[in-house]
Amino acid sequence: MTPKPDLSYEKELWSACNLVAGLDEAGRGALAGPVCVGAVVLPREHPHLLQHLSGVHDSKQLSAHTRSELAPQIQQTVLAWGVGFASAEEIDQLGIVPATRLAASRALEALPFFPEYLLTDFRLELPELDLSQTAIVKGDQRSLSIACASILAKTARDEVMLNLHDQYPEYEFPKHKGYGTLSHRKKMRQLGRSPVHRKTFQLKK
Repeated sequence: MTPKPDLSYEKELWSACNLVAGLDEAGRGALAGPVCVGAVVLPREHPHLLQHLSGVHDSKQLSAHTRSELAPQIQQTVLAWGVGFASAEEIDQLGIVPATRLAASRALEALPFFPEYLLTDFRLELPELDLSQTAIVKGDQRSLSIACASILAKTARDEVMLNLHDQYPEYEFPKHKGYGTLSHRKKMRQLGRSPVHRKTFQLKK
């Protein structure tokens, strides 16, 4: 049974600071489309936060329908939220790690204030920021802030991929959201790469 995210990390930090942001990414390993990072600041004083967001879990454990229902609930409940993107072109130019950090910086810039502390999913450290932070292994299963950010990142990126389907219907992005499924890789071999495919990512045989 996958553990359910809670407020253990947040409560420990709230004793010293109010504005703790959770960050997570979506699309890091995809072959097409942007990488997206969500940032969420939970309200410290909410009396029933865990109950109110009881459906929130690691976004990969939830159906697309459940995520789409949870996203507006999260947005209405949290103190602040933001999402940031880095395009396939930026990923090719910078590399996936710097591009993901760029998307994270854009997510933080979308917040109405700058947080005092960051909780990030593992591999999403932001060393260029002079800001205290903790990277948590499987953070989206352990921290409610990160789990909320995971859902917002995933739903925002999925929406982008659905919109890209209008421009490139032959790749069937709604089916795989740009990830390297067998059918997607087959399409890429038949058609080549579109302008929104990552040219530096290897196509597995």
